[in-house]
Amino acid sequence: MGILEKMRLDGKKIFVTGGARGIGMNIALAVAQAGADVAIVDMDLDQARKTAEHIAQETGRKTLSVKTDVTNPQDVDHMISEILKHFGRIDVAFCNAGICINTPAEEMTLEQWKKVIDVNLTGVFLTCQAAGKVMIAQGGGSIINTASMSAHIVNIPQPQCAYNASKAGVVQLTKSLAIEWASKKVRVNSISPGYIGTDLTLNSPTLKPLIAEWERLSPLKRLGRPEELQAIAVYLAGDASDFTTGSDFVIDGAFTCF
Repeated sequence: MGILEKMRLDGKKIFVTGGARGIGMNIALAVAQAGADVAIVDMDLDQARKTAEHIAQETGRKTLSVKTDVTNPQDVDHMISEILKHFGRIDVAFCNAGICINTPAEEMTLEQWKKVIDVNLTGVFLTCQAAGKVMIAQGGGSIINTASMSAHIVNIPQPQCAYNASKAGVVQLTKSLAIEWASKKVRVNSISPGYIGTDLTLNSPTLKPLIAEWERLSPLKRLGRPEELQAIAVYLAGDASDFTTGSDFVIDGAFTCF
């Protein structure tokens, strides 16, 4: 099988959490374009349905939309059941749902801290755990977690200690699961995007004023585009990455190199 064939995802069944918009939507579109059927998992069911319909129309692949709170174990179990009911198996889990609260550490409430950790770290664990059980029973699979360059640096000028800590936790969780599940043929990797120009980022009243400073600090003098994360996601989902597990891929335009 040639490399182009290995990059195809024909017949694979994939879900993407936080898949209704932004990075998740772009990943879901990419894997469908590569031949996979994809479930769009999100708290916003209306937008998840719109995204699923758009991807189905554009690619001809089967899609599904599922409302899920990744911090709720019962919700995650229901999500897995729905995907199995419609798709029959789960070959790839893309654990992408996440939030950020920019609050100075001395002012951050315990509720704010817990909310970020619950979604970004506990939610990834619960989703990985549920998908991992299915994949172990099937004889293998691939899990891809969205971490961040914030797992490796402390961002400025915005204060985001909970986000940074949660994403560092995602990277170490990824490595831990990769070791635990290597013998079970379940691969676990993470991607760590830099500043990405999603609609949310570009239109956020709190983040938009920071963009000029981020671009000034960036070696490439620009934000990344969501579609620039598609290739690594397709690679990690497919057979071309069979020997790749426990790795974190920093896609940040060299932002963390200095």
